[in-house]
Amino acid sequence: MSDAEKATALASGVSDRGQAAALDASDPLREFRDLFELPPDVIYLDGNSLGPLPRSTRDRLREVVEGEWGTRMIRGWDEGWIDLPVTVGDQIGGLLGAAPGQVVVGDSTSVCFYKLASAAFELRPGRTQIVTDVDNFPTDRYVLEGIAQQRGLEIVWAQFDRTRGPVADQVAPLVSEQTALVSFSHVSYRSAFVADLAAVTRAAQDAGALMLWDLSHSVGSVPVSLDADGADLAVGCTYKYLNGGPGAPAFMYVRRELLPEVGQPIWGWLGRRDPFEMGPGYESAAGVHRLLSGTPPVLGLVAVQQGAEITSRAGIDRIRAKGIALTELAISLVDSQLAEFGVSVASPRDSSCRGAHVAIAHPDARALCGALIERGVIADFREPDVIRLGLSPLVTQYVDVWDSLEVLRSLVAGS
Repeated sequence: MSDAEKATALASGVSDRGQAAALDASDPLREFRDLFELPPDVIYLDGNSLGPLPRSTRDRLREVVEGEWGTRMIRGWDEGWIDLPVTVGDQIGGLLGAAPGQVVVGDSTSVCFYKLASAAFELRPGRTQIVTDVDNFPTDRYVLEGIAQQRGLEIVWAQFDRTRGPVADQVAPLVSEQTALVSFSHVSYRSAFVADLAAVTRAAQDAGALMLWDLSHSVGSVPVSLDADGADLAVGCTYKYLNGGPGAPAFMYVRRELLPEVGQPIWGWLGRRDPFEMGPGYESAAGVHRLLSGTPPVLGLVAVQQGAEITSRAGIDRIRAKGIALTELAISLVDSQLAEFGVSVASPRDSSCRGAHVAIAHPDARALCGALIERGVIADFREPDVIRLGLSPLVTQYVDVWDSLEVLRSLVAGS
């Protein structure tokens, strides 16, 4: 039996708080919780939106501000700052099954997504369609709509089961010889459905299209194998499960075979062949450097570096096993304690296709979410009727799941 299967079996059988506490006592990741700043008066279940602060990040940023910026000043660029987009990119790539030289960190998720989506159309000239879904993450949809409007393209809008997401045999009929780009989220931001990255990618590639994945809810929570699964392009944020901090820079992945051909629409000095030459005209840098534009956000990159290091040390397999166990516990408690009050599970029940958060539905979800927050349980609401419980494996305890659902039960039961 695998670690995930063992953890799942134990979590599914929890019937009182003492059993949840026993799981915490035997949790192989229990020491990692102490690496984060966590207020004692709240249960934080929103790490899938913003991860908590690693204590090492606070200390490292102080070193950079006071010791590097404060004393080395501009010399810091020659002492490691300028390389951070690629060195941190390779670090993240290791969490995503990507060999070095294919991941770079730089801009916001929206800007990174725009760069790669635009690049796809330069790589597939003459094609006029984009395929995405109506439940894709909003910024992805908006960026694609903007590109379509600017270029006179058509968007083919897929509609999947809202508790699930893109499935290869449903994607394949939507893709044609006119499709340049197919884009979905690997883990649904609403339901936590985990798409079959390899199968959906093949469905796009079989029609000659490029596949662009949003890994924002994947990186640091579920295993990803970009190289082995033949992915073309991917983006993702770093402030959720990588704990990079509010507004931390995002990453871009381009498959090695595409790198010599790929272009990007924001020509900035750092993406030039020799940025310090300051010469006339733009000549793209080689390799993954060609995806960069402006000056690297050093403080943000340093913060991401710390979060990625902690995640790497914990190991994605152990993180995944605990994520499955936490979500299994939440689902079991919803079924046994809350179903009679109209609360239902809006995430996949098959743990193999569920990420590290659980969506639960109730007609009064918005008001209930506000009431939870007032009582010290920090979750979030998503239209139209979903409360998301972000169960971050490095910091969330089994008793946190138990206690938060006890609070929710008291609210829906009117007690």
